[in-house]
Amino acid sequence: MEKVRVRFAPSPTGFLHVGNARTALFNWLFARKKKGVFILRVEDTDIERSAAEYEEKLIKDLLWMGLDWDEGPDAGGPLGPYRQSLRLEIYKSHTQRLLEEGKAYYCFCSPEELEREREKAISSGEMPVYSGKCRSIPSNETQQRVTSGEQAAVRLHTPDEGTISYNDLVRGTLTFDLKLIGDPILVRSNGLPSYNYAVVIDDSLMQITHVIRGEDHISNTPRQTLVYQALSLKPPQFAHLSLVMGKDNTRLSKRHGATSVDQFGKQGILSSALFNYMALLGWAPPEGKEVLTRGELTELFELEKVSRHSAIFDYDKLTWVNRQHMKRLSSRERAELAYPFLKEAKLFPDQMTEDHWEWLEKAVEVLTERIDRFSEFPEKVREVFEFFPAAMDESIKKELKAECASRVIQLFSKKISEIEEFDYAKFASLAKEIERETDCRGRDLYHPLRIALTARGSGLDLDKFIPLVEKGARLDFPVPVKNCAQRASEVSNLLE
Repeated sequence: MEKVRVRFAPSPTGFLHVGNARTALFNWLFARKKKGVFILRVEDTDIERSAAEYEEKLIKDLLWMGLDWDEGPDAGGPLGPYRQSLRLEIYKSHTQRLLEEGKAYYCFCSPEELEREREKAISSGEMPVYSGKCRSIPSNETQQRVTSGEQAAVRLHTPDEGTISYNDLVRGTLTFDLKLIGDPILVRSNGLPSYNYAVVIDDSLMQITHVIRGEDHISNTPRQTLVYQALSLKPPQFAHLSLVMGKDNTRLSKRHGATSVDQFGKQGILSSALFNYMALLGWAPPEGKEVLTRGELTELFELEKVSRHSAIFDYDKLTWVNRQHMKRLSSRERAELAYPFLKEAKLFPDQMTEDHWEWLEKAVEVLTERIDRFSEFPEKVREVFEFFPAAMDESIKKELKAECASRVIQLFSKKISEIEEFDYAKFASLAKEIERETDCRGRDLYHPLRIALTARGSGLDLDKFIPLVEKGARLDFPVPVKNCAQRASEVSNLLE
């Protein structure tokens, strides 16, 4: 049995989109499941749009997701080069062979001529397929015109009638009418190969056994099959994945939210969570399990079970999966992942001491249940750092005018000022004392105490909040943390 070899072949013309990342992921899963080879090939013949920085970012994003490759531009390999711009001589030799065998011909039609031909066909209700008028130009005339420097594309000579079929591993047998295909361009007039030509030569020479890609390439497959036939090459097996759509069943775009791997990373989505979630776009593991590691997904993945129906990208489901993966991390791991966001928000220092790390570990431990991604940590941590009694909501200020509220806060402020090392146990003890002395209980007691410590009507449970505040007040932060006594005093003064 031949060794499985698959490839992910992006063009470095932009950031890595969710749809392309899912294609890379399915190729990677298939290769790893089959103990095969995963190849990265850069298709950079679109000179005007390709850029080195996009290629660098693409490689960085793939590696961030955990999609490593066995052969590629940086890894090398026996069947390179793995960048199309370095393979132009290879394409040229194949083109010369097709021309010599009469399977391809030069086309001198200008873009304007082709556009007029296209418009005429459309107005007549016909498919805009190239007429093949340059096929009949005598070879000596063709050679003379090419030699004289006249620009010409190279087209594949295809049959005018008949059908062409292939078996799709996801969709079954697909058949196409040759009348609707025409003579596809192999080489553009600028000398660069077309996608449908270069990809066939590359896949054949790199011994690709399975081409797994998006369904937007289905219409390319019959053209590529014709090239395989013309070059007497064995085609790989094809599998076309459904497109990734938004909840409104339209193609995923920026209006739905983040669409690039880079954006999800910046939002604090874990790479393991994005990997996990995207593996479920168009495929489901047995027994309905949804939170899985890369290893578990690799073991369970089956290309034959991939759905042909559209995959809906659900941002809420992604954040749920992310939360489950966050819970699997240790407190220190969560702290280290949260730190860059907290540092950027200017809440944490550039130089962290071990005391800072210990405090942050405690903070993320109590806050993880309340967030979906690491980018949300600054907002939640601000509840500990920010304390502005004067800016409290009017509804909270109104509550403070109640008789119990004023008495409870002023007595609490007096009593806490006499305690040197305050903690939650001492808070609980004080609360009981204040209850006895004021006869205020339940919400009339505890809600004013919460307001005295947080200047908010809701938030973290006080048994979690108080230790964070007291320890944080003893540490050096860019935004100093006020201890419980300072807080109670400020709210008490506001009532006078």
